[in-house]
Amino acid sequence: MQYLFLPLQFIGKAVSAALFGILLLIAFALTASMGSHEYMGFYRYDYLLIYALIIQICLLYLKLESWAEAKVIALFHVMAMVMEIFLTHPAIASWQYPQPAVFKILTVPLFAGFMYSAVGSFFARSIRLLQVSFEKLPSFGSMLLLAFFSYINFMSKFFVPDIRYILFAISVFIFWKTKLYFQLNEHKFKTPMLPVLLTLAFLIWIAENISTFYKIWLYPSQ
Repeated sequence: MQYLFLPLQFIGKAVSAALFGILLLIAFALTASMGSHEYMGFYRYDYLLIYALIIQICLLYLKLESWAEAKVIALFHVMAMVMEIFLTHPAIASWQYPQPAVFKILTVPLFAGFMYSAVGSFFARSIRLLQVSFEKLPSFGSMLLLAFFSYINFMSKFFVPDIRYILFAISVFIFWKTKLYFQLNEHKFKTPMLPVLLTLAFLIWIAENISTFYKIWLYPSQ
């Protein structure tokens, strides 16, 4: 009988790990009607920034998030802001934030970094909540290089050939033998790493489409 509850327990832990991102998506929907209007001197993006900060404070205060996880979130935020500033520059214009904001750096509202932080938060919290461990994980150096070149390619592809497919092939190669273990109560489960990564990429794609639907940012075609 206890095995019947394991899927529910897994879903519960996964939702808990994704809590920050889920709360952001809910806020995107609830604030959509604000548009570009000013409310008490601030705009939609500014209130989303305040909201994201309040969530982070609450998660830390309630010990739903550790300080180590908060550091991961901060790192994602800083790296995201650098990339966003570059990619939203008028000369590049990969996408744009169509609404005004008081709290922003150049073309990017400060809250934007929290969208990336939500991904970092999910990874960090999933590892803790599901007691994740790895088998045949690539070396830290190889993963660091892959992450570095992936990050650089986001910006360099406008000036030199895009190598995303090469990086994707390298990712498949180095993670091919990697196995992921996670634990629910005393039960331990094993799964290949690559399907997990593809599933996460699909979920991020869904979140991006929800965000653009509520006009958090817009692509040139929109």
